[in-house]
Amino acid sequence: MYLPSADRYTAMPYRRTGRSGLLLPALSLGLWHNFGGDRTPESQRQILRRAFDLGITHFDLANNYGPPPGSAELTMGRALKTDFAHLRDEIVVSTKAGYRMWEGPYGEWGSRKYLRASLDQSLRRLGLDHVDIFYSHRPDPDTPLEETMGALDTAVRQGKALYAGISNYSAEQTREAARILNELGTPLLIHQPRYSMLDRWVEDGLLDTLDELGTGSVAYSPLEQGLLSDRYLRGIPEGSRAAGDSPFLSAEAVTPELVDRLRALDGIARERGQSLAQMALAWVLRGGRVTSAVVGASSVRQLENSVEAVARLEFDEAELARIEELVKGAGRP
Repeated sequence: MYLPSADRYTAMPYRRTGRSGLLLPALSLGLWHNFGGDRTPESQRQILRRAFDLGITHFDLANNYGPPPGSAELTMGRALKTDFAHLRDEIVVSTKAGYRMWEGPYGEWGSRKYLRASLDQSLRRLGLDHVDIFYSHRPDPDTPLEETMGALDTAVRQGKALYAGISNYSAEQTREAARILNELGTPLLIHQPRYSMLDRWVEDGLLDTLDELGTGSVAYSPLEQGLLSDRYLRGIPEGSRAAGDSPFLSAEAVTPELVDRLRALDGIARERGQSLAQMALAWVLRGGRVTSAVVGASSVRQLENSVEAVARLEFDEAELARIEELVKGAGRP
């Protein structure tokens, strides 16, 4: 039987999620990539175990994570049945529904039919009777928000989820979603937006809205698909996402100007005693406005490198000013 590290809670900081009673680790493990059928079960098991040993108690999933879709939940389900069976109450499991999961008109977006069916499927794959957080993964322009939020409320009232969340909603949509949920009696616990040094749209109203609402936040893609790591400091490496046909990062995005900025950022990180990835994670978590940042990992060493970021989350004013000058106008095209 897997016996976790006895000091797993000593180094990882935990932050309150909005005004709720739920604490989340500063870093969460995302199972978007690397936990599908294209990776070996043993490597996945090692990463999941090591994450928990390092104090990562929050495992972030969605119905379509893999590949193929659904396989990441199956991977997590196996871990919950074996390694983590005796530790379920120490773990936060979240999943989402909103993107395309199955064929036909009921396999995506935000209808009550889709969200409830997807959650039931996710619970079967995970081998659980409830998840801790259930998200609407994206707003649906054609479904009334009352219907989508009503489905989240139903999930909580039925005991299939403890908390309700949303992802990729604008500030205005977030405010309206929170109003509807409050009227139903199910507070909006958390929002999961994309946020990094190179993608700062949340600073244009969303973070302020979350502060006002008392809603937590979990930032995804804090390393901007690997751009904010050492992989692209010398251009586009062979085998990287930008070198392939990834829909998430194109070669056109990795301009010579961007590479120069990344090298300068790496210089600041080294002065801080961090890697560029570690500094990028610390930057997202600076000031405490973001509850947690989701990191991925293809190896135990990559995971350990990310977790080392929590050893230094503070920045002085001079560092922030230098970083601001470098990232200004450096967003991906």
